[in-house]
Amino acid sequence: MARFTTSDGLSLYYEDEGDRGAQAALCLAGLTRNARDFDFVAPHLRDCRLIRMDYRGRGLSDRDADCMNYNIVREAQDAVELLDHLGLKRVVLIGTSRGGLIAMALSLSHAERLAGVVLNDIGPEVSAEGIARIMDYVGKTPDLPDLNTAAERLKAVHASDFPGVPLERWRAQAEAMFEERAGGGLALRYDPELRRALVGQAGAGEGPDLWTLFDHLSHTPLAVIRGANSDLLSEATLEKMAARHPGLIARTVPDRGHVPFLDEEESLAAIRAVLEQAK
Repeated sequence: MARFTTSDGLSLYYEDEGDRGAQAALCLAGLTRNARDFDFVAPHLRDCRLIRMDYRGRGLSDRDADCMNYNIVREAQDAVELLDHLGLKRVVLIGTSRGGLIAMALSLSHAERLAGVVLNDIGPEVSAEGIARIMDYVGKTPDLPDLNTAAERLKAVHASDFPGVPLERWRAQAEAMFEERAGGGLALRYDPELRRALVGQAGAGEGPDLWTLFDHLSHTPLAVIRGANSDLLSEATLEKMAARHPGLIARTVPDRGHVPFLDEEESLAAIRAVLEQAK
């Protein structure tokens, strides 16, 4: 199990697999997720050096005693410190949701480290509907007895935005999100204090202009993957992104909401296009 220590003393978990001489791709997961977010795409990227990091407070990484450190700026710094730990100057960053926001933050502070960027169902404008849905579950442990029941619940909840996804995949997703307690029931695979951090940060005032951050990617090979049924990244926002970044590779994945699994044909085409440009 690989770990590194951040500048403020936390031990963070990461995975590093593949040819050390190949193009390195740093995979950053969704808000409450972890390295398992990329299990479905990993078999398709065996020609890369695939690196995944659990953010502080998520997965197998240490929890932070100060939950307000669960923020994009600090998590972006952690990502840079991981690259320094591995001796990597530049990577293609594949960012799912939160990971994509971190990529945009890095475009301002560490653009030289980005050989290319893939944004998975995230952009400079995030719908209020999507934010409300996220806040409805963040930090709340589901009252379910086991992972099999959780898989059935996920399949039912996402029947309309992820039609046709088999139960086995939702079982894998449930295991990535929750763990079974010894005495029964489920536990979150992240620090529930993340919710308090989000509420506190939202109450702190207006955040940075994400369009300005996005514009700093104008000279970086860039792809955006959007779930056709996404409630977070709208079609209109994707069109605006394409207008502001003439070289943008935009792919919409049918029968997917927030977020695509990344092993879909459209997702893989977008990822491979950026990897090719980054050479």
